[in-house]
Amino acid sequence: MGILSSLFGLKNTDYKTLIQQGALLVDVRSPQEFASGHIPGSTNIPLDQIGAKADMLLKKAKPVITCCRSGTRSGMAADILKSAGVDAHNGGAWDSLKQKI
Repeated sequence: MGILSSLFGLKNTDYKTLIQQGALLVDVRSPQEFASGHIPGSTNIPLDQIGAKADMLLKKAKPVITCCRSGTRSGMAADILKSAGVDAHNGGAWDSLKQKI
């Protein structure tokens, strides 16, 4: 996967199927951004807290799809989670991801 795919969630991942199979949707924007609009059912864990929550997400034993405003922060969050052993996928921008699921 190239750097653009990693950063902006451009990989051909079937997010709808992941959600149907129980994947967790984590929005890594700030609480203020999250409050202004988000995908129903998503959980807000800001990027600066994702490392501290990695063990909790790993214990849930489910794939995690990250999203944010543009895909940059969600890419970083997915990389942090992957390095902790979580099956994480960068969903990119939340408004684009919403249309895919």
